Amino acid sequence: MFHYIKYTLFHVLAIPLIIGLTIGGNGLYLGFICTAGIIVFGDLFLGDDDSTPEFNKSGILTLQLWVSLPLIIFVNFLLMWSISDSDPLSYGALIESLTGHDALAARANNTIPGIIGAVLGCSLLSAIVGTIVGHELTHRTWDPISLFIGRWLLAFSWDTGFSIEHVYGHHAYVGSTEDPATAPRGRNVYQHIAISTYRGNLSAAKIEAQRLQKKRQGVWSLHNRYIRGLMMSLVLEAGAFALAGWEGVLIFTASALITKSMLEMVNFMEHYGIVRNPKSSVQPYHSWNSNKRFSSWGTFNLTRHSHHHAEGDVPFHKLKPYADAPMMINGLLTTMFLTLIPPLWNALMIPKVLEWDKKYASKEELILADEANQRSGIKGFQEVSYTSTLKAAA
Repeated sequence: MFHYIKYTLFHVLAIPLIIGLTIGGNGLYLGFICTAGIIVFGDLFLGDDDSTPEFNKSGILTLQLWVSLPLIIFVNFLLMWSISDSDPLSYGALIESLTGHDALAARANNTIPGIIGAVLGCSLLSAIVGTIVGHELTHRTWDPISLFIGRWLLAFSWDTGFSIEHVYGHHAYVGSTEDPATAPRGRNVYQHIAISTYRGNLSAAKIEAQRLQKKRQGVWSLHNRYIRGLMMSLVLEAGAFALAGWEGVLIFTASALITKSMLEMVNFMEHYGIVRNPKSSVQPYHSWNSNKRFSSWGTFNLTRHSHHHAEGDVPFHKLKPYADAPMMINGLLTTMFLTLIPPLWNALMIPKVLEWDKKYASKEELILADEANQRSGIKGFQEVSYTSTLKAAA
């Protein structure tokens, strides 16, 4: 039973955010501080989860994923409520009647720094509840309900195109220069967020256009999943406007963009510096992996990324830890924060990438690594050449 319960961690992490948005004031920081603190310190002190239990009731796990949609709707409603001039759905009145807490009076004292804290907390939870669960569900191309819920979860970050590009593009081209989500050596995370977002959307639109052309259906029509996805996000923007006016649209859009940026940060650190010929098969060593306990529980084993890329259709509860795969610096959130400081990131990752070359790269990949080192513009990479190694092997 414990192995089912551990995947409710993200539901628990939503509680401080919900409480904080409701009580207002300094409570607005509660969601971000608790979510980040619990996962980071849990990973630092509680080690790895290498367990591979058998789940006889996988439907329970699927239901846990589906619950993400009402949860993310409620959290975003509370974010809009916290900045609204009215009392949407009489939520404040309901809280006062149930607890005696004057939520509307407390809300009136919310500050701009507090709202920023609330947006960060909502964005972080949306990345976990929305993007990560959406990622899992949109891989289940055989299940229309999961696809429907997954795409709506991604709509909260204006990223339904991810359900197209990731499944049909990224998984085919991971580790190659053709993959928008693979960060080459020398790129920093800020560049990657912009470049990967732009190229990823272009790729999603192209993949969808090619699919429709093969079916002889109109590209500029409602048959187009990419266009329908944009319309889904517009519906959510309209909901934000109905709840909190143009301020709600601004806050919702900011939260969506931050959530999307967090996804690209994860892409950045899961594939940074790894090279692969797209004509060769994807192996577990073509992704950075992590088995940190709290990261795994809170992200439905997204951290077991090596197995995920080796077998993209395997549900999260069947992913194996692959302890011999290349490992991230630490858990998911800790590593995310490290990407924000490029000099520190380079100091930590250049040795790991060069170690990846020596331990995992094939002869063909060593040639690609040599080229990547020279293009990187970073001395630590450019000083390393595998020409002599390749000649000796020949």
